[in-house]
Amino acid sequence: MSFAKKEYEFLKQIGIGPKNPGNYINGTWKATGSVISTINPANNQTIAEVVEASAKDYEEGMQACSEAAKVWVQVPAPKRGEIVRQIGDALRANLQEFGRLVSLEMGKILPEGIGEVQEVIDMCDFAVGLSRQLNGSIIPSERPNHMMLEMWNPLGIVGVITAFNFPCAVLGWNACIALVCGNCVVWKGAPTTPLVTIAMTKIVASVLEKNNLPGSIFTAFCGGAEIGEAIAKDTRIPLVSFTGSSKVGLAVQQTVNQRFGKCLLELSGNNAIIIMDDADVELAVRSVLFAAVGTAGQRCTTCRRLLVHETVYEKVLKPLADVYKQVKIGDPLEKGTLLGPLHTRTSRENFEKGIQNIKSQGGKILTGGSVIESEGNFVHPTIVEISSKAEIVKEELFAPVLYVMKFKTFEEAVEINNSVPQGLSSSIFTQNPGVMFRWIGAQGSDCGIVNVNIPTNGAEIGGAFGGEKGTGGGREAGSDSWKQYMRRSTCTINYGSELPLAQGINFG
Repeated sequence: MSFAKKEYEFLKQIGIGPKNPGNYINGTWKATGSVISTINPANNQTIAEVVEASAKDYEEGMQACSEAAKVWVQVPAPKRGEIVRQIGDALRANLQEFGRLVSLEMGKILPEGIGEVQEVIDMCDFAVGLSRQLNGSIIPSERPNHMMLEMWNPLGIVGVITAFNFPCAVLGWNACIALVCGNCVVWKGAPTTPLVTIAMTKIVASVLEKNNLPGSIFTAFCGGAEIGEAIAKDTRIPLVSFTGSSKVGLAVQQTVNQRFGKCLLELSGNNAIIIMDDADVELAVRSVLFAAVGTAGQRCTTCRRLLVHETVYEKVLKPLADVYKQVKIGDPLEKGTLLGPLHTRTSRENFEKGIQNIKSQGGKILTGGSVIESEGNFVHPTIVEISSKAEIVKEELFAPVLYVMKFKTFEEAVEINNSVPQGLSSSIFTQNPGVMFRWIGAQGSDCGIVNVNIPTNGAEIGGAFGGEKGTGGGREAGSDSWKQYMRRSTCTINYGSELPLAQGINFG
């Protein structure tokens, strides 16, 4: 087994062995489900084995988590923040090794792997401050000697289902806030990145154990769709946060809604960058490369559509095609690599099918458009000239494929930007303040993230992250996203001796 290779020795430092139980249940590691192999996408060789969850494991974990919720809710919010602070410190101590694991198992380049773990650390810091700011409101009452106020209380348990492309960051966006809000967390990581799920959970478990808290405050499962379905159906979980495709997200939402649960959805993106005629072309070209090629086009915020004003079209396309040809493709753990592999063989096959569909719908390949013959799942970053009306442009092809198209006016560019079913991220490059403010206003982009002179990706945790339409409408990380993890009560207190509404009634 390739786990014995020298380059995998670092895994031992973060608690990963050749065969790993994939569930943290009631403070112990155990699993009775099927055994799977986790694969290195750079060479399609086995890294290690993981035992997944069975239905019995799930039920045992949920029963323990339900009991732990009774304990965790009684811990004061600032004390909960202290626990999350310790989780952040434990991650800092393992940043390099953990980041290396993310790159190894997911396939993103090492700086991105380390950056993803850093994002969880940043979320821990954010949540620590938030733990002292879960503030309600005092509302003036129209009745004498009465007071109205809003109270925010924990939901109890939050279910988090994450995707392979950000195997720990999305957990951080949700869990850090859910925990300081007083909720227990049930996490199902992506089935193709179980080692990240295990390593992250070991970090959290060590902190809970050190503080003599029930381990089941944080319950984790490695498994496939059946565990995700169980979470969606479970009435013990008031809120389910799901990250993935729009198709699966819709099914999750329907299942959760049937039991009157709440959903937080982070689904597909089909993000556009608009380059106006007055744009800083050099800045725009660098930004497009970063947004379209990073993580091999497997970010939900990846730039998939490039809309260029007709007067600067050639001025943009020539340097962009040139830099695409200079991108270093290879092992994501090697220094200098800019483009790693797609995550799975299936992803590579979908890339090939996508290129065929692009050609059949009139798309012209300007550069790239083919797989790289190797043991891994490598493909050439691709630029395609195509009509904005082509059906494939409205779909999310999860690969480094960029569609380019011309426009004549700002209004036309906005119309093209808003014409797809998804509504996550968008950006415009211009020096005109009037265009900037129209772009971010009601007659501009219909996305949840609306940028000016920066790429579609690279969102900061201080702002709410999420999108509209087929992207699901959810918001995670900063701003007031914490309110989704709590229930609001409007409370009226009568501190007098009269009941104004009952005046004139004789109660005998």
